[in-house]
Amino acid sequence: MVNMMITKVPLSELKGRMERFRQKMNESYPEWELVIIFSKVNMYYFTGTMQDGMLMIPREEEPVLWVRRSLERALDESLFPDIRGMNSFRDAAMSYRTIPRSVHMEMETVPMALYQRLTNYFPFREVYSADRQIGAVRSVKSEYEIKLMEKAGSLHRYVLEDLVPGILREGMSEAELAAELYTVMVKEGHFGIARFNMFDTEISPGHIAFGESSIYPTYFNGPGGNYGLSPYAPILGSRERRLRKGDLVFVDVGFGYEGYYTDKTMTYMFGQSLPDEAVKYHLKCVEIQNTIASMLKPGANPAEIYNTIMKELDEEFLMNFMGYGTRKVKFLGHGIGLHIDEHPVIAEGFSEPIKPGMAFAVEPKYGVTGIGMVGIENTFLVEKDGSRCLTGSSTGLIPVY
Repeated sequence: MVNMMITKVPLSELKGRMERFRQKMNESYPEWELVIIFSKVNMYYFTGTMQDGMLMIPREEEPVLWVRRSLERALDESLFPDIRGMNSFRDAAMSYRTIPRSVHMEMETVPMALYQRLTNYFPFREVYSADRQIGAVRSVKSEYEIKLMEKAGSLHRYVLEDLVPGILREGMSEAELAAELYTVMVKEGHFGIARFNMFDTEISPGHIAFGESSIYPTYFNGPGGNYGLSPYAPILGSRERRLRKGDLVFVDVGFGYEGYYTDKTMTYMFGQSLPDEAVKYHLKCVEIQNTIASMLKPGANPAEIYNTIMKELDEEFLMNFMGYGTRKVKFLGHGIGLHIDEHPVIAEGFSEPIKPGMAFAVEPKYGVTGIGMVGIENTFLVEKDGSRCLTGSSTGLIPVY
């Protein structure tokens, strides 16, 4: 077997994450007994590896990562203190003298069939969610995580602002641009996957669209869209829609480096400028982004930011803001980290104060009839005195003539 160079999450980082999570559980559920984590992204966050198995976190004992496949890889990749192999849940159950009465799990992602198989050997009487507590801990990034996001943001800016204009050529299809952009992103350091926390959401590498394709309806919970390859695969881009002079090019992609994402949207004017009205709407979105960025400070309330911005916009602008027609989303930005979409969200209902170390993708966008989706998106890191953009300063609508 080839011994590849592996970047391991430091043990101090893993211990700090577990300690903060236990503290959050103690605050939320003083009598909690056991947390079981199945999702691979959360498993990676706490252990530094993602395998087929489960991470068991008892209240009074040390956590154990039980691995069905691959134990060898887990031991190679992770500095987590206690990693054990299992053939089935029976093996794990045999190591516990008593089964707790209750368990907390990722109720947003764990299938009922998996839970039922688990309870054949762990007959819990009560099950509760740990999603909010995991999300709260993950939302505040450590210095280790921030450095990785800074690197992602720097590479993201380089690809979208400096390289994409040189890729665009008349007659290429959306699918061709998506494939070529994906190749460039991976070459520059992107780990190749767009991971979302939204249930059953697939998108690769992002929304890449020419003109009106960027306002085409999609199940994806975002303001933009694209035609996609087919009804079965509404991703990547259309093979038929080809780039023409005068097109708006819309590129909304996440860039991941060593597990951590930034999110960014850049727009380009191919061959000639867009109509003045479209440019006006775009510049309004840039203004909104900058206003939101100035409001991202420790102690600020995401819901209040959302409502303050929305109340200042007139009815005419709101008709196609954050979507097109009736297909609009009810947020202005979202947390980001190991998933492209994380908590908290700049939307109603998210009232817990913003903390230093939180990162937000801010994405005001506007659908223009016959033109497409103008607007912008960048990733901002909250620091003690305000926010800092990680993904560049371009205002978009980059001319490619």
